[in-house]
Amino acid sequence: MPSDPASPALPFDRDSARAMMAALRQAADARGLALRDPPAEPDTCCGRGCNGCVWESYYAAAAYWRQEALQRMAGLPPA
Repeated sequence: MPSDPASPALPFDRDSARAMMAALRQAADARGLALRDPPAEPDTCCGRGCNGCVWESYYAAAAYWRQEALQRMAGLPPA
């Protein structure tokens, strides 16, 4: 993972997604900006590696949340 957890290479894994969200929330807090809550981790995974696993949707939502947070911190309107 890159040294800046706010911009890890995609795709995410659970630990890098958590680190990315924590780093961005901390950076936003330091700037006095409020971010919407990040996506909640799934709790319905069966662990069989299904095509279309709930974790795939979670990582896609985490990537969108990251994009939105970075835009907010750059002073840009949401996409």
